[in-house]
Amino acid sequence: MLNALQVVTTVVVGVMVGVEFSVPFFLNPTLNTLPDDSNQLARAHGGRRGGAVMPFWYITSLVLVAVWAIAGWRHSGTGLVVTAGALLILSVIMSILLLVPINNRVKTWTPENRPADWKQQITRWDRFHYVRVAVIIAAFACLAAALA
Repeated sequence: MLNALQVVTTVVVGVMVGVEFSVPFFLNPTLNTLPDDSNQLARAHGGRRGGAVMPFWYITSLVLVAVWAIAGWRHSGTGLVVTAGALLILSVIMSILLLVPINNRVKTWTPENRPADWKQQITRWDRFHYVRVAVIIAAFACLAAALA
C-alpha cells in the first residue's frame, strides 16, 4: 500500500510541476507575442481557470506527501519526504502572500478596466512564479529521490 501511495503522490506532484513549469516557459512567452488586448484577456482567463483548480491540486499534493511521511515514518527516505512537504508548504505560503493577490486582480481585468501598470503587475507575478516553480521542482526532486 505504501508503494502505491508513493507512486501516486510522485505522479500527482510531478504533473503539477509540469503544468506550473509550462506556464512561464511556454504559455506566457506565447501570450506575450499576442496584441495587448488578447494577451491580457488570455491571462485573465488563465487566472480564473488556474485560480479555480490549482488550490485543490496544491492541497491534494501536500496532503498526499503528509500521508506518505506518516505512513513511511520508519522507512528510508522519510527525511526527503518531510523536506518535500516543507517545500510544498512554502509554495502554498508564497502563493497566498505573493501570487494570489496579483492573480485576483488580473482575473477581473478587461481591456476597458485594466490599470495602466498591468504589464508590470503580470511581470511581478511571473517573477514570483519562477521562484515558486523552483520550489516545487525541488519538492518533486525530493520525492523522486525518496523513491530511490
